[in-house]
Amino acid sequence: MNSPWGALFDWDGVIIDSSRHHEKSWELLAKEEGLPLPPDAFRLGFGRKNQIIIPEIYHWSNDPVEIERLGRRKEELYRELMAADALEPLPGVRAWLETLRDAGIPRAVGSSTPRANLDAAMGRLGLGGLFDAIVSAEDVTLGKPNPEVFLKAAARIGCRPERCVVFEDALAGIAAARAGGMRVIGIATTHPVAELGEADLAVRGMAELDLGTLAGWFR
Repeated sequence: MNSPWGALFDWDGVIIDSSRHHEKSWELLAKEEGLPLPPDAFRLGFGRKNQIIIPEIYHWSNDPVEIERLGRRKEELYRELMAADALEPLPGVRAWLETLRDAGIPRAVGSSTPRANLDAAMGRLGLGGLFDAIVSAEDVTLGKPNPEVFLKAAARIGCRPERCVVFEDALAGIAAARAGGMRVIGIATTHPVAELGEADLAVRGMAELDLGTLAGWFR
């Protein structure tokens, strides 16, 4: 693509507010399995791959087979919770994606969430036509704060990393964007604006964004 720059979006906490569903699904899984929930583990793990969360943050298992089983069940519980609840994009998301599309800016999702979660939500939200590419947990080996997910997303929309801006709510995701040499906008859903100082710009929501400001970064 001959776009001047590209836009890469995390999913949870950026496109949809799914934190309570994720937190509840971890709680349900712990209850099912009789496993402990370490203090503050959900906040520390938010935005990271289950393959990191389960052994390194929850300390439930180091066995790859068991990690896969637990992670798969957790996502099943998450999708059950989401299916039973109303689902809407966060305020300003649809309008912002349409603005980028109309301006010819390519858009991709770069998320640590499994593809089944993305597909289920994308269909209900009607956002599928507003993204040119999707990179999910299955597409990467290394989770955030490693930049692999964003580097792959940039490649899929034909943009060099330094010509991309990442939209992130999680601190690990902001670190991943920085490690990939990208600009980053912090969205204050998981953390307040004051905690997003590593981002180039921190906003409460996408309704605050201005296309001209972002375009000016890539002149």
